Amino acid sequence: MTKKILYSAQQKYLDSIQSESEPLLKEMEEFAYEKQIPILSKAAADFLEQTILIHRPKRVLEIGMAIGYSSIRIAKTLRGKGILDTIELSKDNIKIAQEFISRSGNKDKINIIEGDALKLLPIMIDKYDFIFIDADKEDYEKLFYYSLLLLNKRGVMFVDNLLWHGYVASKNVPVKYKTSADSIRKFNKLFISQKVLKTTILPIGDGIGLGIKLD
Repeated sequence: MTKKILYSAQQKYLDSIQSESEPLLKEMEEFAYEKQIPILSKAAADFLEQTILIHRPKRVLEIGMAIGYSSIRIAKTLRGKGILDTIELSKDNIKIAQEFISRSGNKDKINIIEGDALKLLPIMIDKYDFIFIDADKEDYEKLFYYSLLLLNKRGVMFVDNLLWHGYVASKNVPVKYKTSADSIRKFNKLFISQKVLKTTILPIGDGIGLGIKLD
């Protein structure tokens, strides 16, 4: 049974040379771990920040805010008048996220949109330079197509969990992960075969899909 993407020795080494998270982010990491709330891994979040810094987007869309961990990491990396719209369905998650966001000093850069992304995306008209997808895995295909219509040319699409705990490459998948693993396998083929995006899947965190929309 596959549990990790990296061997433990290499992961331990990488962890040993990484700087500690800022106090608020560390608190959020510990809170998410304690409450078993999925958030972006630290390695993937570091890569997300680097990608934001390189691309310098003015408008970012996040699909799946959870408790606001990646929202804060995106917002603090945005430059100038950059803005993040983030969609979240769970009222409980929104309440927790609002508290963390208020403490982060980035409240003015984060616009929380409450609701079901599958219903909201088709009626949204704003275009984005960067779209981050981290929602229910069974919805990835529909979310991808809706997001593609909202992504500007040369815009970046950043998708989490494309190795799904390593189970996409495993024949023996626990029952609770099987449906999601099958959905991710299907999505990965779709993502890699795109003609309108230059795509790759990177073994960072739980697997990051990175796509650039072509002219």
